[in-house]
Amino acid sequence: MTAGIIDGKQIAEGFRQEIAVTAAGFEMRQGLKPHLAAILVGDDPASQVYVRNKERACEKAGLKSTLHRLPSTTSESELLNLVQSLNAAADVHGILCQLPLPRHINPVTILDAIHPLKDVDAFHPENVGRLLQGRPRFLPCTPAGVMKMLEVSGVSLPGQHAVVIGRSDIVGKPMAALLMQRGADATVTVCHSRTQDIASITRQGDLLIAALGIAEFVKADMVKPGAVVIDVGINRQGDRLVGDVDFASVRQIASAITPVPGGVGPMTIAMLLKNTLTAAELSISSG
Repeated sequence: MTAGIIDGKQIAEGFRQEIAVTAAGFEMRQGLKPHLAAILVGDDPASQVYVRNKERACEKAGLKSTLHRLPSTTSESELLNLVQSLNAAADVHGILCQLPLPRHINPVTILDAIHPLKDVDAFHPENVGRLLQGRPRFLPCTPAGVMKMLEVSGVSLPGQHAVVIGRSDIVGKPMAALLMQRGADATVTVCHSRTQDIASITRQGDLLIAALGIAEFVKADMVKPGAVVIDVGINRQGDRLVGDVDFASVRQIASAITPVPGGVGPMTIAMLLKNTLTAAELSISSG
């Protein structure tokens, strides 16, 4: 068996075209473009690439994007002042603060300061709570991107055993929450650094989602034959980008797998665009 490739880049492109049509309609009705304001503190190379990709995606989808670049010496209070000014700006619909932040800035303090109606990353406690209650305002971008990939690829979830490796607030926890919601109806197991005999659990997964940040951690003997494998990880090995899954070996046993790059990453950005559009629509309905 050789797994089929779930092409996140292709799926994201189709979804972005749908967003562009909706965004054009919003602009025609309201006389303004949905507007994403991104904040980049410092000069982390990976963060600069991520932000640049987000800017380009906004442009292609017909959304406005503004980048606020701040030096790494920016104080927490200065960053909070910028967030508050963006919260108050009527023409800014979504706010994104690129992580990681310099060590002297508490990311929780900053993310909590972003207004829940502009929190397009869905990190604010209010939006996290709404997700867990099954009435989300925004869906967290990476987990929502995974769900969209599974939907478009025709992967049936009800009754399936989904195993998530990783319990981060950004991916692991919200991914588990989405998979167990009514409508998805998967049975979910979450593995983490303290899980004993992790391979015996991952081998039970009809769907295996790796989001732990360790290069090529998931080997073929950790995967159930015929499983769908979603690789969220992005790790640099020399001049290569690799995921959390040993792609070459796992592809020989899975039924479908996402590549790195070109898998989950483009879907994350597409979902950010969707959330920005939703935020713009909410700004009108909330007055």
